[in-house]
Amino acid sequence: MFAADFEPAERKSRRSALRAPVSLDVRIGKTGRTLCRVIDISVHGARLQTYSALKRGTSIWLNLPQIGQVVAEVMWADDYTAGCKFHTPLPASVFEALVATASAR
Repeated sequence: MFAADFEPAERKSRRSALRAPVSLDVRIGKTGRTLCRVIDISVHGARLQTYSALKRGTSIWLNLPQIGQVVAEVMWADDYTAGCKFHTPLPASVFEALVATASAR
């Protein structure tokens, strides 16, 4: 018997959509009292840098520029970085506008 390691020709990403690097200062919460920064975004979610720790499984209000409040679930959190999944995916036009806004800064 023998064993051999191999690398598949195609790697499938767990991501369901393209993520775009951005730097958007936004607020968390229904009243928008807590600041954070979106460091990448897709139509399905975003990665945040926060000033307070978030807990996995928590639903949050994320106040995005030009869009307003969207509900997202914290899928993972590590210290002051968290990955969130939007309850409702962003329309492609809204996603493109956010990326364009972040690029213009």
